[in-house]
Amino acid sequence: MLNVILAQSNPTGGAGGQLLFFGAIILIFYFFMIRPQQKKQKDQKKFIEEIQKGDKVVTVGGLHGKVLALDDATVTLEVDRGVKMTFEKSSISLEASKRNEK
Repeated sequence: MLNVILAQSNPTGGAGGQLLFFGAIILIFYFFMIRPQQKKQKDQKKFIEEIQKGDKVVTVGGLHGKVLALDDATVTLEVDRGVKMTFEKSSISLEASKRNEK
């Protein structure tokens, strides 16, 4: 029985098919996982660079506030009447008005 199974397999013809299969898996992985993540990171970086005074934003921790001052690496937010907090620019998640649209 083992001889019949081994005789039916084609050891040289399967390698090309396997390479094609693994190539297709890599392409699918790239287009469905890596590429969208890169696009999201690019959009986040663009958003952080375009923050202006007066924008309403949400931090990564979920804190809502209005931008009062900008520095090279930090953002000062007014989170309540007169309460000001300073955050790293990288901790700003998204614009509050865009959050309400989704």
